[in-house]
Amino acid sequence: MRRVRPTIRALRNDLGLPLPSAQVSLDSITHPLLDKASEQFAEPGTTHERIRAIDDVVLFKVKVRRWRGAVWTSGPDDEVRSWLVAAGSREDGSSDDFYARLESRGKAARSRYNSEHDQRLTTSTCSRHLLPNDDDHDRYRLEAATRFILRLNTEIRDLARGSLQDGHEHTADYPGFRLGVLIRGDDGNETYVAIRITGSVPVNLTAMILERVPGCDPGGWFPEYALPGRDLLPAEQAWSNVMDSKAAAELLEEH
Repeated sequence: MRRVRPTIRALRNDLGLPLPSAQVSLDSITHPLLDKASEQFAEPGTTHERIRAIDDVVLFKVKVRRWRGAVWTSGPDDEVRSWLVAAGSREDGSSDDFYARLESRGKAARSRYNSEHDQRLTTSTCSRHLLPNDDDHDRYRLEAATRFILRLNTEIRDLARGSLQDGHEHTADYPGFRLGVLIRGDDGNETYVAIRITGSVPVNLTAMILERVPGCDPGGWFPEYALPGRDLLPAEQAWSNVMDSKAAAELLEEH
């Protein structure tokens, strides 16, 4: 299930939660309001209650216990479909309504906008400042890059360990390319390492992969034009190095 994601502003200012490191996806944060919103917006075709007082953008209501929120659904080109863009709580016994406050702030924002711009807004409210901004999209991309690097760190070691154990190439598929690791010992007690990348990847990604192979000198990689037993295919690139014997032994002992 794709969860509703909070904007950074809503997370910090409205929910009062800290912004975690990029290793933690904002989609995974648990909070009664986020959990309820994710439940409500799990199915794309579900009908939701619109916040009618906000007329410059389409926002939907989400309520759980004393918590109230506003959810904005993005278009099909956005990687995140639903965002929690505003939130608040109602104190026990209070008549103060979150949605009334949202409307009041939207009208005040409209007045400020019209006083500062020649082209005046014709809507009753101005709430676009609540929607995801560049910081939110940058954070999403940073999380994706962090997940990729963490996966690469773990998987390269797993592939290397597997190849050390049986002498065969071990592979993993990534979006747009396949990574292969082949490690073999020879009569001189050197441990030969070959890294195969099939597909189109930028040069910086190749360097990122090679520098993560354990026990290999980062400056010791050389391009190969054949792999043991066959030539390279047009979509392949290969690099070779020698793995330190101590690092190889430690890698085998990890599991």
